[in-house]
Amino acid sequence: MMESQVETAVKLMSNAGGEQICQICSDNVGKTVDGDFFVACDFCSFPVCRPCYEYERKDGNQSCPQCKTRYKRHKGSPAIPGDKDEDGFVDDGAGQFSYTENSQKEKISERMLGWHLTRGKGEEIGHSEYDKEVSNNLIPRLTSRQEVSGEFSAASPERLSVSSTIAGGKRLPYSSDINQSPNRRIVDPVRDFGSTGLGNVAWKERVDGWKMKQENKSGPVSTQATSERGVGDIDASTDVFVDEALLNDEARQPLSRKVSIPSSRINPYRMVIMLRLVILCLFLHYRITNPVPNAFGLWLVSVICEIWFAISWILDQFPKWFPVNRETYLDRLSLRYDREGEPSQLAAVDIFVSTVDPLKEPPLVTANTVLSIMAVDYPVDKVSCYVSDDGAAMLSFESLAETSEFARKWVPFCKKYNIEPRAPEWYFAQKIDYLKDKVQTSFVKDRRAMKREYEEFKIRINALVSKAQKVPEEGWVMQDGTPWPGNNTRDHPGMIQVFLGQNGGLDAEGNELPRLVYVSREKRPLFQHHKKAGAMNALVRVSAVLTNGPFLLNLDCDHYINNSKALREAMCFLMDPNLGKQVCYVQFPQRFDGIDRNDRYANRNTVFFDINLRGLDGIQGPVYVGTGCVFNRTALYGYEPPVKPKHKKASVLSRLCGGSRKKNSKSKKDSDKKKSGKHTDSTIPVFNLDDIEEGVEGSGFDDDKALLMSQMRLEQRFGQSAVFVASTLMENGGVPPSATPENLLKEAIHVISCGYEDKTEWGTEIGWIYGSVTEDILTGFKMHARGWRSIYCMPKLPAFKGSAPINLSDRLNQVLRWALGSIEILFSRHCPIWYGYGGRLKFLERFAYVNTTIYPITSIPLLMYCTLPAVCLFTNQFIIPQISNLASIWFLSLFLSIFATGILEMRWSGVGIDEWWRNEQFWVIGGVSAHLFAVFQGLLKVLAGIDTNFTVTSKASDEDGDSAELYLIKWTTLLIPPTTLLIINLVGVVAGVSYAINSGYQSWGPLFGKLFFAFWVIVHLYPFLKGLMGRQNRTPTIIVVWSVLLASIFSLLWIRIDPFTSRVTGPDVLECGINC
Repeated sequence: MMESQVETAVKLMSNAGGEQICQICSDNVGKTVDGDFFVACDFCSFPVCRPCYEYERKDGNQSCPQCKTRYKRHKGSPAIPGDKDEDGFVDDGAGQFSYTENSQKEKISERMLGWHLTRGKGEEIGHSEYDKEVSNNLIPRLTSRQEVSGEFSAASPERLSVSSTIAGGKRLPYSSDINQSPNRRIVDPVRDFGSTGLGNVAWKERVDGWKMKQENKSGPVSTQATSERGVGDIDASTDVFVDEALLNDEARQPLSRKVSIPSSRINPYRMVIMLRLVILCLFLHYRITNPVPNAFGLWLVSVICEIWFAISWILDQFPKWFPVNRETYLDRLSLRYDREGEPSQLAAVDIFVSTVDPLKEPPLVTANTVLSIMAVDYPVDKVSCYVSDDGAAMLSFESLAETSEFARKWVPFCKKYNIEPRAPEWYFAQKIDYLKDKVQTSFVKDRRAMKREYEEFKIRINALVSKAQKVPEEGWVMQDGTPWPGNNTRDHPGMIQVFLGQNGGLDAEGNELPRLVYVSREKRPLFQHHKKAGAMNALVRVSAVLTNGPFLLNLDCDHYINNSKALREAMCFLMDPNLGKQVCYVQFPQRFDGIDRNDRYANRNTVFFDINLRGLDGIQGPVYVGTGCVFNRTALYGYEPPVKPKHKKASVLSRLCGGSRKKNSKSKKDSDKKKSGKHTDSTIPVFNLDDIEEGVEGSGFDDDKALLMSQMRLEQRFGQSAVFVASTLMENGGVPPSATPENLLKEAIHVISCGYEDKTEWGTEIGWIYGSVTEDILTGFKMHARGWRSIYCMPKLPAFKGSAPINLSDRLNQVLRWALGSIEILFSRHCPIWYGYGGRLKFLERFAYVNTTIYPITSIPLLMYCTLPAVCLFTNQFIIPQISNLASIWFLSLFLSIFATGILEMRWSGVGIDEWWRNEQFWVIGGVSAHLFAVFQGLLKVLAGIDTNFTVTSKASDEDGDSAELYLIKWTTLLIPPTTLLIINLVGVVAGVSYAINSGYQSWGPLFGKLFFAFWVIVHLYPFLKGLMGRQNRTPTIIVVWSVLLASIFSLLWIRIDPFTSRVTGPDVLECGINC
């Protein structure tokens, strides 16, 4: 039936003699000089003759009547003004994400790798004897004393296969594809989307109809009768051509859309911000010009604190000036890159999972994260999961082996029934109707069996954890009797183990599984390992050698994939032809499980994720928050984004002169290079590949000397690994075809050696940046300073979910680590206050980074300001003079503007008032505790060199109940300052009230202002007070002792003040006698 429809359509467009008929003028289309029919539109081949084609280009809308594609200039056709805009772009058939033709950088990488292998005949460049010893001795240890073997498929030179064995002796082959795909069709940036049917009701209905047909393919295809069609009726073509045209039309639409906040919500918000700024200035002017003579010290301290609060508010508020939302179109992504029945053209993604201590980060939590990755809704051959065990724990290794076995059953179950989420622990814990939308009768039986399998898997993991509690004196031994290489966590060789991979173990239904690789980098006592940042950089290098996916996803071990389409959501931005080349990463918000209903300690951090980051997305993009982020590998390598060409309209004089377009293009290229150099700070590295590409085309690499010099420059930057250096030049990812399995394994071990980064730019300009425990902020800042932009993606179903420390002590320790990292950045050369000027960092984006860096310093004025109410109540003084009518107006206006800003902010963001208030409370709690300690610890580290230990946040919880850990109090010095503030303010309230009762009616007026001030502090510290009380008032003894000690001190102060003693002065009673 389909063939007859096609024949009918062809007959309609042809005459009896076989000539094609122009669908505009009904004349013959004609033929070219080669004897072929003239084709006006290369996209849909809609029959149009040469005269009509020329007329449409010159006087018409310059596009095809059927598919609305802009007509290109054919040979012999006169140029029109719009043609010059197409010079800088490729044809639809050769998109920016073409994975088949080798780019110039790939040619360079091949020549460099070939030169390295032929010149040295396998000799390593710059490897120390120690590195050779490690590389040679390591392989037998990890393969149960069996040699590593690998085979290449002669028919597929791109396929690399490396086999290895696990501790039990089981052989698991590993393979790596270049992930090259056929040419991709992209959107021409100069094409007007408005002319392609975007917003057209008829077009929308046809697309919906096509989707219905895809879902119900067995249904009849409705066609219009041949007699009812007119010769020139474009809309009356067959459904075959209509469906194909609409399909291509839909595929050319943008993959994402920026949605601005409605003006009815954002404009009042901006007006109130400006009004609040004016009121704040007037209020500070009043405070400065009206000192308090009898309490000058208190007044001065309060004014300094208020000025700092104003600066802090400005830095926090104005980066939220341009909030935006974003929408993604997964259907268009599939139409363009992942059509059914065709090889997937989606880009490969390497996923990193980092863990350190399996006792603080339970293996079962890590296993759920890995299982959710293995079951992600993405082509199997495009996903590789790398698990970094920075503690070299055998428990992590064995639990990952168990996880790989369970994945063979779990992954097909997830994909068969399309369940969400795909982390088994959280899927089976859902209290929902799991039968909703399920139509397969076998689901109940399979789900019950899978739950039983998972419970058995949990028992095996728990058994491994129980076994790991007692460490043998001689150290751990693997199943084959070989000592575990990581027995000494600070002195061990590098380890790489491939558990799953292409052509390796299949799942229960015989399908391939994503790659799963265990990595533990080498550690030696005299080498810096740079904690998490160093582990992530090691994963970047290993993945580049083995798979080299162009995009990377970074996840903490406790953050599982909650939305199986999360990678596709990110690809809607990173693979967008217009947007993707400028994007360094796509950041997803953090969402959490297991938090108490009231979120007492603001663990969800909703204000930051739903307000601050959405505001930054409208400027240059959100900051990198450490997890749930998909990176562009090119941006991590320290490259600058491509400079967008600015199309300037030619002047009348230049049009009359009619200069050469090639000359203009060349001068424009030179000007772009000059502009790039002009806007680059000397502290920001520039690594431009244009010169290298021109060298390949010209005579730059004609001799071995020039190639050697370029190789040396790249090795000085990236390290002495020819395979890795070659991979950095492959923009579309993949492994160099000329590499051998032996070289890949050897290089993978070499790039995770402890001395590899010496005298390179790793950690300073490349990869995760060193110098702070919050390496995430520093890494994102460096990318933004180079001119990249980031994207904030908030799908309706959260992409990732993790666990948060709901316990008060753990929460404060987590905040302490974040604040300490900010202080480290503040006193480093990368401080956003002075770093990166002259680059392409936007002004408001710098505001946000400055606020991210200096916010812990706010703890000092905050602590002083929270102490002032008690001091005022004890001394019967106040920070403001006698309140006048003008002063009342300023105070009232300031408070109203604060409330209005908060209400309007909640209105456009959708954040609830309870979440907003919890955030305000914890800002005070964290400010007077964790932030304060971070300032002093940071100063000790920077000035005295006293380093503080990095504490891994515990991901485990007690078994006593869902909120058992919420009521657990672990003593820490962080609890002392807020406890002290609570006690002195409570005692101050009692002292103030008693003084007012003793002094008479006239003292009650000034007392209300002081009491309001004190209650403001107490209300903000109320969650902390509630946390101290715990469940059933089970407060730790140390806190009781500390409280009694403080109460004793303030009791002595109370006696010194003695508010009940009469303050009336007069003659001595002894001198006057009874009749005085």
